[in-house]
Amino acid sequence: MPAASAPEIDIGINAKDRADIAAGLAHVLADAYTLYLKTHNFHWNVTGPMFNSLHTLFEAQYTEQWAALDEIAERIRALGFNAPGSYAEFARLTSIKEEPGMTTAPAWHEMVQQLVDGNEAFCRTARVALDVADDADDAPTEDLLTQRLQTHEKYAWMLRSLLQ
Repeated sequence: MPAASAPEIDIGINAKDRADIAAGLAHVLADAYTLYLKTHNFHWNVTGPMFNSLHTLFEAQYTEQWAALDEIAERIRALGFNAPGSYAEFARLTSIKEEPGMTTAPAWHEMVQQLVDGNEAFCRTARVALDVADDADDAPTEDLLTQRLQTHEKYAWMLRSLLQ
């Protein structure tokens, strides 16, 4: 017996726009996952005089980021597309460079600068996806991305403040 085909999706956004939005969200998800992984890595590997405060800050940020990953992936699914879910896919789609953990760890101030850069990169990627969602009148995606932008802009500001 042949597999049943997926039902048509009629949520008021045409198929091309849904595909474009999902493609943008895939880049957002890849940036979000890479930033989550980097933040968690730095939480584990931070040393120096800022250890306690950064260990705690990084934990708060990666915990919040982990929950957000699911929201982004589920929005891609609601639009009718599969969410990326492998390291290879994330590496291909992300704009954020990974940082090794086991072999080397940067100094705490370099960790903070990399997380500033990563949060800002996430914001740039999210703004591109937000423009696509806005053009298609996709309010749920716009809302999701607006909330993520508020969070990551705040993270970048908080981290940047540590370097001043």
